[in-house]
Amino acid sequence: MTETSDRSISGTRPRSVAVLTGLLALESAGLTAATVFLVFELLVAPADSFVSAIALTICVAIAAVWVSAIAVGAWRGQAWIRGASIVVQVLLAAIAIGSFQGILPRPDIGWILVLPALAVVVLVFSAPVQGWLRRVER
Repeated sequence: MTETSDRSISGTRPRSVAVLTGLLALESAGLTAATVFLVFELLVAPADSFVSAIALTICVAIAAVWVSAIAVGAWRGQAWIRGASIVVQVLLAAIAIGSFQGILPRPDIGWILVLPALAVVVLVFSAPVQGWLRRVER
């Protein structure tokens, strides 16, 4: 006996999955824009540490590709995106907390980072998304 999931019964993608995918795509677009900006800065402005600037640019580029893969996985209903998306959102929340404090606090950037992160976490644990991401036995 196999347990049927929401996806196998209806076959239609819940609206919350589309919202989740949209938020992940926006995060990916933001990371891609940050990568382009860092490459531009690397070419135009001299960095205090060239090696650190290159490492940061590569890390942001990898993050952009990874979040894009998570968005595609969410759209396709792949179960592995649960953990991956939670890890990314926790990292974004940590960056947001750093943006709220420090020598030059930027609460505007903090809110821009933390609000979508909270929304993604809530959506990943919502019943329609859980049903969509449930593995279907074939």
